[in-house]
Amino acid sequence: MAEQENKKPKKQKSAMREWWDSVLFAVVAATLIRGLFLEAYTIPTGSMEKSLLINDFLFVSKVHYGARTPKTILQVPLTHQKIWFTDIPSYSDAIQIPNFRLPGFTSVKNGDVVVFNYPGCPERPDPYGGYDKYPVDLRTNYIKRCIGIGGDVVDIRNSEVYVNNKKFDNAPNTQKYYSIEANTNVNEKLFEKLGIENKGERSENGKIYYSINATESALAELKKYDFVTNIFPDIIAKGDTSDQNYNAFPHQTTLFSNNRDNFEPFTVPKKGMKIQLTDKNIAMYKSVITVFDLNKNVEYKNGKIFIDGKQVNEYTFNQDYYFMMGDNRYESDDSRFWGFVPADHIVGKAVFIWMSIDANGSLLNKIRWSRLFSLIK
Repeated sequence: MAEQENKKPKKQKSAMREWWDSVLFAVVAATLIRGLFLEAYTIPTGSMEKSLLINDFLFVSKVHYGARTPKTILQVPLTHQKIWFTDIPSYSDAIQIPNFRLPGFTSVKNGDVVVFNYPGCPERPDPYGGYDKYPVDLRTNYIKRCIGIGGDVVDIRNSEVYVNNKKFDNAPNTQKYYSIEANTNVNEKLFEKLGIENKGERSENGKIYYSINATESALAELKKYDFVTNIFPDIIAKGDTSDQNYNAFPHQTTLFSNNRDNFEPFTVPKKGMKIQLTDKNIAMYKSVITVFDLNKNVEYKNGKIFIDGKQVNEYTFNQDYYFMMGDNRYESDDSRFWGFVPADHIVGKAVFIWMSIDANGSLLNKIRWSRLFSLIK
């Protein structure tokens, strides 16, 4: 009895302590889920239309390719670059640690829709020059379709992509620019019905010409109307680098004549792949070697690559890279303009849409119901 009398009753937690413990548990659990398994993203731009729409809310799997361990460890939980609703940085880069990738059950494949941190391009002309100022794991998130993986030979011929000399199968909703010739005005409702974007029109010699952005299936439907007399693909000719808006990677017009629709063959860097450092290879892979390939004491000067102060004439890549493009081909800022995505910039695979909101829809049609819980292909 004496022992029982000496036991003190367990002190009850205050309501504030209970609340704090619950919040702390929720933050830790959400951080682990977000970092290791699934993370929610929102589509902010039209670079993947019609495959992914603006204000599609989707989940990205970290387990497919393996989650990355954090590089920037001093960060407010559940933030990216800034504290919510402010311009205050949500992190400090005073401590940066090497990041590693945990085992995944697959690797990035041709045709996958991938979320990655935008690497940028040091050679790109202003105002897009340089690379993202944030640490690798906090750089701006992009979403594109993987066209080429490490070791693939990619080229583009009159807007058609070839991988290892085989035509790449475009996603069903891939869009490109066309001009159509009609002998009468085309009702805007027809464009809307077919999901075609009218980007302008003009009249000439009794004909009406429309500039449109459309999928191949929409174009096939449009051809069935007899008032459409001709359809012309809007393609920049091979060798034409005159339009600086489409000055393509590697931004070296004396050695390359690449443009939006025509790219001469190149090899996507692969870990362990060795290349000779010719003038063209240096131009193509300079930013990879000097910025992204985890090298120390490397520099480019007088058209040559130096590592530890010594000129090198061949180079072996330290990690895999990828070539990414948007399905909305002519309204996508992608690898055609800024180059390769390093493996350590890969965030995860886009797997399904859980919500989609049409900002221009009426009250009853604000939610795109048909897109809810749809798989991303």
